[in-house]
Amino acid sequence: MKLTIVAATGGIGRHLVEQAVAGGHDVTAVARRPRELPGGVRTVAADLTHPDMRTLAAAVRDADAVLSALGPRNPRTDAGITSRGTRAIVAAMQAEHVRRIIIVSAAPVGPVPVPGRPTPPRHDPGDGFFMRYLGVPLTRAMFGRHYADLAVTEQTLRDSGLQWTVSRPPKLTDKPLTGTYRTAWNRNIRGGFSVPRADVAHHMLAMVNQPDTIEQVVGIAN
Repeated sequence: MKLTIVAATGGIGRHLVEQAVAGGHDVTAVARRPRELPGGVRTVAADLTHPDMRTLAAAVRDADAVLSALGPRNPRTDAGITSRGTRAIVAAMQAEHVRRIIIVSAAPVGPVPVPGRPTPPRHDPGDGFFMRYLGVPLTRAMFGRHYADLAVTEQTLRDSGLQWTVSRPPKLTDKPLTGTYRTAWNRNIRGGFSVPRADVAHHMLAMVNQPDTIEQVVGIAN
């Protein structure tokens, strides 16, 4: 398949590129510094903090799917990057008539209100007592602006008319790929506190060919 991978030099993005190439896919990798990428992929230099529509349109042209690992380098200070970049990706896909997109969000986002969803559930249905009353409040206190931006990002996809899927992992680790993880639609994973970035990438690639994940939020964790 022809895949465009956005934020290809990030923690999840690197795994997406490596695993997609190993799987025999035709990869276009979009990154601010594409020289950091391995050989064997088409690279496109793009700064998603200030997106250029012509560059993005060329990057997604004729793609079977777009996979975005876009996120801030510092969630406390760089909030806004993900929603802004995702809006540009969506616009480029609409212009080029590319339909399938899978993005990375985060487990605490479900109960965050946005204009298109002003009264979400108070708690994610997959969270247990610890996450509801300790884990999620703590992480929101630290990264509230980031999660608010991810909620806007998800709303952008819901309004896009594209064939979207959102991956919501909890804490990301740099442990090696296991290929063994739990998933659930429209909820977090009970007792799932972390997951390797490599496994998130593995699952994102798998969902490209899973039409039942279209217009779904999918929780993933160990």
